[in-house]
Amino acid sequence: MPNTLVTFDPLPAPELTQPAGDRVLGGDPRQRLWNLYSDAGGRFFAGRWQSSPGAWRVRYTEHEFCHVLSGALRISNDAGASWSFAAGDSFVVPAGFNGTWEVLEETVKLYAIFDAPAA
Repeated sequence: MPNTLVTFDPLPAPELTQPAGDRVLGGDPRQRLWNLYSDAGGRFFAGRWQSSPGAWRVRYTEHEFCHVLSGALRISNDAGASWSFAAGDSFVVPAGFNGTWEVLEETVKLYAIFDAPAA
């Protein structure tokens, strides 16, 4: 086990991403991703994420903890329930969640993702 810490400052150059075209429901969400940590087994990840406004379908196979640093977003499930988050809010999206992720204004979040092994 390494005897060091992973810090989120300074940030390296981001990876530029966007949702798959067949999942986009509105807008033109452009994203920057700084995956700052991945464990040796490829099951745990942590970093920073930024997105421009837009909406897209999501299907979570992993568990994700999010802490919003700036911006505003809304997440809705397939049953019609929705949750809104803004700067300072934290939440967890559990594996198995299906729905819509909508960035209402440019959003920056910190994330920690755990991808559990299949049962």
